[in-house]
Amino acid sequence: MLGTKIMKYFYLSLFIFFAGVIKAQVNQFYTDAYQTIDNMLDDKQKYSFKTAVLSVENAYYQGKLDTVELDRKIRFMANFCKTIIKNRDLTYNEKDKETVSKYAAIFSVICEETPILINQDTIRYKPFSYDFEDVFGHRELANLFVSKLINTQKGNCNSLPYLYKILAEEIGVNANLALAPNHIYIKHNIKSIGWYNTELTSGIFPQDSWLMASGFIHLDAIENGVYMKALDDKESLALCLVDLANAFNRSFPDNDGSFALKCADRAIQIFPNLITALILKTETHKNQYLKLEKNSSSAVRLLSKINAEYSYIHKIGYRNMPEGMYLEWLTSLKIERKKYSDQRVVL
Repeated sequence: MLGTKIMKYFYLSLFIFFAGVIKAQVNQFYTDAYQTIDNMLDDKQKYSFKTAVLSVENAYYQGKLDTVELDRKIRFMANFCKTIIKNRDLTYNEKDKETVSKYAAIFSVICEETPILINQDTIRYKPFSYDFEDVFGHRELANLFVSKLINTQKGNCNSLPYLYKILAEEIGVNANLALAPNHIYIKHNIKSIGWYNTELTSGIFPQDSWLMASGFIHLDAIENGVYMKALDDKESLALCLVDLANAFNRSFPDNDGSFALKCADRAIQIFPNLITALILKTETHKNQYLKLEKNSSSAVRLLSKINAEYSYIHKIGYRNMPEGMYLEWLTSLKIERKKYSDQRVVL
């Protein structure tokens, strides 16, 4: 009888030990992804937006993402861009024609049906399309991923601009991400017209008036760089840190919030008014507050911090855009293409 109890205790201890080992291994994927991005931010590792994005997605998949195959497909698309550049002469004659030709090629690969000649036969390359299913990743976070976009040819306002920036870097040109409520798009600056917008969900170049038409971009948000700002490479990496925290929260919904706060704080250090990081930090504090005794000194201090954070978020111009209104706003670009299209852009 005593021997049976000892054996039960032994197996229970063994189970607890291995459970702890497995949990540690799981967390290590997120720790490694964070370190990869942090090293790039500190210039300890060569910058690569592709590496940052795929490290986040690989952490979510617990190391099971086939990054080799994804990289092969990305290189194929990059080579396709180079082929388009070689065989197409733009009616654009400014000094930055080579750069603009690269932008146009990436846009064609992502948004346009393009003829390809293979063994004297012409086939039609099909572009990526917008996936209106689970656009916010509520049902499955991976619906926001670049890997999902590449493997299905369907994506959204998160994965499409991410892929555009990845392809830009693959062919040796810069691309600036920019934010709008619940949305990411591309901004470019060229010699002929200056700044212009590239919207990949509908495949056109919208004027700023379309962005303002959402009704949720407050002037303060523009002045404070919350929205419509061309992000530099390190600010784009800050977006990846927020993605990493959101993936971690989805993987471990009962976590204590420390990893999310670590990601949020590092992102805010790089991009002080990154609205997704500010909201992540405040919502994490809110979740921590809900687990405390409401009258404790810790709860009182945390509640005061939460109120101050919400106040700052409102002060810099953030206004919550309901998901239904976002989809209506996004659809308006297709319905009213002529109204919002920037007629200066002819690529």
